[in-house]
Amino acid sequence: MARTLGYRSILVPLADNPETEKAVDVACKLAAEHGAKLVALAVVEVPPLLPLDAHMKPEEAAAQRLLARARTVADAYGVHFVERVARGREAATPIVQLAQSERSELIVIGTPRRVRPRLSAPVFGHTTQSVLKHSPCRVMVIAAPAPVVPVPSAPEWPGESSSSAAVRSS
Repeated sequence: MARTLGYRSILVPLADNPETEKAVDVACKLAAEHGAKLVALAVVEVPPLLPLDAHMKPEEAAAQRLLARARTVADAYGVHFVERVARGREAATPIVQLAQSERSELIVIGTPRRVRPRLSAPVFGHTTQSVLKHSPCRVMVIAAPAPVVPVPSAPEWPGESSSSAAVRSS
């Protein structure tokens, strides 16, 4: 018999990208299905040269706009919505801390997928990698499909056309 997961608290960190919009939608669907509370977090990243309580009005306004968009989606699903704004040097720390304090069972994070210059390079950015590593709960990553990378064709020998090279290789 399959065991279904029950969620009481789902955390969705907000960023200004299409993957986050999809993550909010997925988180709202899950919250509606499980009767869970949805906690939306907008992080204001403060540069290291500034104090954490520095005035950052444009960034705070952007955070409020992200929360308003998420609230609109949550209202459409009829889920209990809680909004939070946090400050930090990088976004992962407040995300993990809020997941702990809210006792979230799931973090749904939207993130762009990186084009990797080599196989050992990370697929996701620093924030997502750090959340995956330090999260106290399950993490669902919503990412864009992998970009299609063209595969170079076999080199042609001087004086050969591509059709004669194919015949030679068979």
